[in-house]
Amino acid sequence: MAQNYAEIAFTDEVKELQKIYGSRNTYARMEQSVFHDGLTDSEMDFIRERDSFYMATVGESGYPYIQHRGGPKGFLRAIDKHTLGFVDFRGNKQYISIGNIATQNKVSLFLMDYARQTRLKIYAEALTVALADEPKLLATLQPGEYPHKAERMMLFHIQAFDWNCPQHITPRYTAEEVATAWEKQSRTITTLEREIVRLREALNAKQ
Repeated sequence: MAQNYAEIAFTDEVKELQKIYGSRNTYARMEQSVFHDGLTDSEMDFIRERDSFYMATVGESGYPYIQHRGGPKGFLRAIDKHTLGFVDFRGNKQYISIGNIATQNKVSLFLMDYARQTRLKIYAEALTVALADEPKLLATLQPGEYPHKAERMMLFHIQAFDWNCPQHITPRYTAEEVATAWEKQSRTITTLEREIVRLREALNAKQ
């Protein structure tokens, strides 16, 4: 069963710092009241719209490693309310994240929506799956016509999640979002340009 996010994040040292800086009482109430037993429709809808996420792992050296994973919108999929999965594309062949997961399967995911200043953070236990071992799962996770070389599948068994505050998230927009926002203006400009051409032709015809 999934845990309260605060139960995992708020270690004894973290709680001591909260006491020092005056936030312990607030977060103590959070530990008692905030609990999500699996993703809701809100989280699933949010995940479906993402075209990237950040994943943190920890290696045998004790150092954390953060990797950016990207693909077509929705390449990270909610298989059910407790499980996420995606096809792991071939990259630069360093295999740091995969190697870390082989010895320590606990990961942290950050999913960002910069345009709306929203982020979803997830604690999960990761599992790598060979492509040949689960053909039905592979068919479910394949990202359509997106050009890629699949090396494996990766599953995330969600332990806890929480929505982060929007503070200090600078709004950023994809080319698709900008094009959508300017679609009406672009149509207006095209109409005006055609009208200018028509008026010029009519004026030239009178001369």
